[in-house]
Amino acid sequence: QVQLVESGGGSVQAGGSLRLSCAASKGALYANSMAWFRQAPGKEREGVATITPAGGVTHYANSVLGRFTISLDNTKVTLYLQMNSLKPEDTAMYYCAAATTWLGGVLESGRYNYWGQGTQVTVSS
Repeated sequence: QVQLVESGGGSVQAGGSLRLSCAASKGALYANSMAWFRQAPGKEREGVATITPAGGVTHYANSVLGRFTISLDNTKVTLYLQMNSLKPEDTAMYYCAAATTWLGGVLESGRYNYWGQGTQVTVSS
């Protein structure tokens, strides 16, 4: 069983930065893929970034490439999302997710087994 708890969301002006954290239970040590997703009101949940704990291989959605960075601490129980140059269109609820399957960079929400409750990010223009 993997439990995920996000933190670090908030309100920021366009161009600003935020760092999201996701504290995972030790069960996350058996996760082979971890990711961040987001969902804006009235829109479908979309993948933002993913990382493979074993090799640190990352993959990003085109909309955040070059602005966001996903990382995992050495103990592999805290996942981060550094968000720079934020835009109003980044406003959404951000979710941490984990999968026991190695997904090779796939950002399809249905492939992830475990989810956090989410943290809200609001970017004003």
